[in-house]
Amino acid sequence: MPRLALYTFGVLKAPLADPAPLTQEFYDIGETVYREIARHPGYLAHAEAEHGHRGSHFEADWGAWGEFAVPSWYDKGRTAQTTALAATLSLWTGLRPAFHAVHTGLHREALRRRHDWFERTGHPGHVLWWTPDTTTPTWQHGVTHLHHLHTHGPTPHAFTFRHAYAPDGSVGGA
Repeated sequence: MPRLALYTFGVLKAPLADPAPLTQEFYDIGETVYREIARHPGYLAHAEAEHGHRGSHFEADWGAWGEFAVPSWYDKGRTAQTTALAATLSLWTGLRPAFHAVHTGLHREALRRRHDWFERTGHPGHVLWWTPDTTTPTWQHGVTHLHHLHTHGPTPHAFTFRHAYAPDGSVGGA
């Protein structure tokens, strides 16, 4: 049975190492949001750096999730002192559980505040795609799908919650 991959990417208004007060709020709630999302039915896993690495995303060991990658349009820092991004990569049993987790609870509250913390880039902030149950998506897969979505709009290859596709390519998701 295919699994749903979800990649999110945003450019923060301030670096993680020296955040502005509002960005600090985002950073402070991150772990709590992750714990809440991980308890949702349909959640399978998310990319985590090996050994709890807290430095640069680019230097961390992400195990089966592959080397950390970002979209070509990200033009901020890549060191622990200059990185100004938030990215997630997760696996779900289906579209409804992922949608419910993202649009309820603490994450819903965070979405309402996203413009306080993130720059408006004109690029999609998330992308979804179906992956075989034997495949762990990588950060590079997420970037590739996000670029595809930006260039071609929603397709069965790369789509959004609003314009979703089912594993067989039909419109509608579920």
